[in-house]
Amino acid sequence: KNPGMCGQSTMFTEVLLALVVGGVIYFLVQKSKRHQLKSEDGWWGEGTPPDREEDVSIRPYTVRTDKEELEDLYRRIDQTRSFPSLEDSQFTYGFNSQYLQNVVSYWRHDFDWRRQVEKLNKYPHYKTNIEGIDVHYVHVRPKNLPEGVTAVPLLMVHGWPGSFYEFYRMIPLLTEPSNPDDIVFEVVCPSIPGYCFSEAPHKKGFDSVCAARVFHKLMKRLGFQQFYAHGGDWGWIVTTNMAQLEPKIIKGLHLNFAPPSKPGLPMVLSIMLGRHFPKMFGFNEHDIQRIYPVVQNLVVESVKESGYMHIQATKPDTVGRGLNDSPVGLAAYILEKFSTWTDHDFRNLDDGGLTRKFSLDDLLTNVMIYWTSGCIISSMRFYKENFSKGLDQPHSKMPVHVPTGFACFPNELMHTPKLWVQQKYRKLKTFTPMARGGHFAAMEEPELMAQDIQNFTKMQEKRKK
Repeated sequence: KNPGMCGQSTMFTEVLLALVVGGVIYFLVQKSKRHQLKSEDGWWGEGTPPDREEDVSIRPYTVRTDKEELEDLYRRIDQTRSFPSLEDSQFTYGFNSQYLQNVVSYWRHDFDWRRQVEKLNKYPHYKTNIEGIDVHYVHVRPKNLPEGVTAVPLLMVHGWPGSFYEFYRMIPLLTEPSNPDDIVFEVVCPSIPGYCFSEAPHKKGFDSVCAARVFHKLMKRLGFQQFYAHGGDWGWIVTTNMAQLEPKIIKGLHLNFAPPSKPGLPMVLSIMLGRHFPKMFGFNEHDIQRIYPVVQNLVVESVKESGYMHIQATKPDTVGRGLNDSPVGLAAYILEKFSTWTDHDFRNLDDGGLTRKFSLDDLLTNVMIYWTSGCIISSMRFYKENFSKGLDQPHSKMPVHVPTGFACFPNELMHTPKLWVQQKYRKLKTFTPMARGGHFAAMEEPELMAQDIQNFTKMQEKRKK
């Protein structure tokens, strides 16, 4: 054989092999990029970015109140103008006026804001500046960590019209579990910029992807290289975006709200055929009751309960000015959601069922966080920023490949069967039909939620249940 020909053949084979290997690597890299969301740094402070390095300091923060703040609140409450509800209307027209008078009377004469401020300060609060705005968060480290045990970091993100306070009854269950076999968590609960004690963005465009990027920076600043994330309501999409931005950093994603963002063929077929062939689509009796009849549940109920969303997604500043001036108006606007979103049947009760699941002290504490921080307008703008970009955003079409756990509460606003959750969250590890609970599940059923987070995290950490 000709030695030259053999050498050329070997070289050709090596080049071909290199091209094939290179092509495979390129394909895998590009495939991975398709599943990773892209986002550029922003500047949300006033004016232009300063010509200096970013201030990365972390500053302790204390929730405070004073005599002047309370006197102003009481003056506004005393000057409110009532208006009678229609006879036999309960909560079907909104917050019942007669029961609102009872809530306002309790707020004015019995509710102790100073005591609630002490309760808020039970856990350490901090602020740090990210992309030009101060970001507020609660950071709770376990007090008595057993020797040899490492705490698992967990980020928990709230929604609207909730706050970081929704998680207060869950925090001790996670950071100081009574079961020695349970995981001990280190918990971080930030306020979405524009909510509570986080500074509001001064420029247009701050959406869920921007919040996700800011929270990634927050967790890195706190020294976490990997962590778990939990979210409901807006917290669902913020933590989902976090998983899409940096999937290797999110060890696991736990959700209790996941409305389908883009109906695919499996979802359409399941709606068309699921009632007659439920086993084919993994539907149970609760799925059937919540999904059918389709027109009533998906159209009529949406119209009944989504008016606030249309306002906030279009002209939030207009109605926001009224709510920012009137504490009674603000309370009615927020607490009506805590009634109807906890259980739709509460609309038929004279008191909206508010104190069946929550105490007035807890409900009014959440309202006071909005009132004292003056954040209602900026919190409502978050709808405008997310919906004004359209429903067909890159992240809405992008599947999530981070291990996911889903807690399916029976009275959630929008029911999402397991099949629908799997269309978006491709590594769905746990799907738990919960015994009870609605939209504000972390606040309503903290024990159930904490246990589901425990079970999901144990599975990921490969620990025994």
